[in-house]
Amino acid sequence: MTDPTFRPRAALAMSREAAAAVLDPESLEALAAICDLVPPPALDDLTTPHARQVLADVDLLVTGWGCPPLDAAVLASAPRLRAVVHTAGTVRGHITEACWDRGIEVSSAAAANALPVAEYTLAMILLTGKRVLERAAHYRTTRVRAPMLDTPRTVGNHRRTVGILSASQIGRRVMELLRPHDLDVLLHDPFVTDAEAAELGAERVELRELFTRCDTVSVHAPLLPATRGLVSRALIKTMRPDAVLINTSRGAVIDQDALTDAASAGRIRAVLDVTDPEVLPPEHPLWDCDNVLITPHLAGSQGNEWRRLAEVAVAETARWAAGTGFLHPVRRERLAYTA
Repeated sequence: MTDPTFRPRAALAMSREAAAAVLDPESLEALAAICDLVPPPALDDLTTPHARQVLADVDLLVTGWGCPPLDAAVLASAPRLRAVVHTAGTVRGHITEACWDRGIEVSSAAAANALPVAEYTLAMILLTGKRVLERAAHYRTTRVRAPMLDTPRTVGNHRRTVGILSASQIGRRVMELLRPHDLDVLLHDPFVTDAEAAELGAERVELRELFTRCDTVSVHAPLLPATRGLVSRALIKTMRPDAVLINTSRGAVIDQDALTDAASAGRIRAVLDVTDPEVLPPEHPLWDCDNVLITPHLAGSQGNEWRRLAEVAVAETARWAAGTGFLHPVRRERLAYTA
């Protein structure tokens, strides 16, 4: 039986910069209305005497970027801890095997963080299809507008073929956003059936076919041992001339040396919100490729988009306190397939 009077004791565990950015005063007030919230600053070191004192009484931790690992030693200081609400995406950095062994319930704002990444991806698909960035740069340099009727038929987004690598939360949202556009969408995901792909508005294809058929390939696979270097030199070689490779997942999913060779030769174009490493060395040749756009890992939630993460955290805390369970739970058995 759920206790309607239950007010969990909660604390913030993340970097103080993350807490200040994501949890504005209104969000903190909303959390405090649901639970007995330990006042900021957030705990960014869980080994101090103060942290141990706080952890001794908490039922729930609201975590974020910069949260230290919740390992066995930390959990020994938190005997009452039963739940973690994460205000960002992946929980791999702080949720340990000890948490799962304890039976701690975990929630993540990954679904909320997927929205701006998908919006960024849609924008880049449409902009690169129209060759907006290159044409704008040429226009700025020459101050002369090329005759409209001289535009090559390779420019534009009508019936352009877009490939989505992985039906992750972000990949699914991208496919949803692509539906209103006159684009042909292909999907590769070994865990998705033909029927499921069709429901998502895509044709399921094998990995090699995704790269050979598409004008644009957008990578949304999580970085796992099985996906490191997944976009290999062999796959990049099969891409159509002038095709676009978009990566908003993790840099190491792509063979970056192979991508650099193909882009430097002018054979393909790329939009990279992530690289390996981040940041690339100043002398790296990708910086000087006019056909490569590198953005500073900005596709995910930033600025006013942090409010969405906070709203999810507040809602998840309220659900857990009411005994109705998380709407966005993270499952131990799914970690092998998710970010």
